[in-house]
Amino acid sequence: MIEENQRSLSQAMWRGTTRKCPECGEGHMFNGYIKVNDACEKCGLELHHQRADDAPPYFTMMIVLHFVVSGILTVEQIYSPPTWVQLAIWLPASLIASLVLLPHIKGALIGLQWARKMHGFNDAKEGYSAQQID
Repeated sequence: MIEENQRSLSQAMWRGTTRKCPECGEGHMFNGYIKVNDACEKCGLELHHQRADDAPPYFTMMIVLHFVVSGILTVEQIYSPPTWVQLAIWLPASLIASLVLLPHIKGALIGLQWARKMHGFNDAKEGYSAQQID
């Protein structure tokens, strides 16, 4: 049985991944690199009460480290380069991948919170979408 006002998890997480508002998909979620806007400039959804906290860096590290460790082991088995070569390849790759993925993962987690009505995104706040921010 589907609730009348159920929110789409996949759509909300995709919108968050693209760093857009999970409700309307048009407004920007972030003001800068990973600083979340207080509210969406298009639909007025209040975003200030999100609680992404430590989860985005954790998931970012898990994803990046799976690829980096796999890459290190593969390169070591095939070419057996000196340690400095491995470090020269994988340290910058880890840094760049982490910096690129972090805002997208944070956005997806905020979209998840909105879709599941967590941390202030509940139905009691449904009146926000009709209000426009001046």
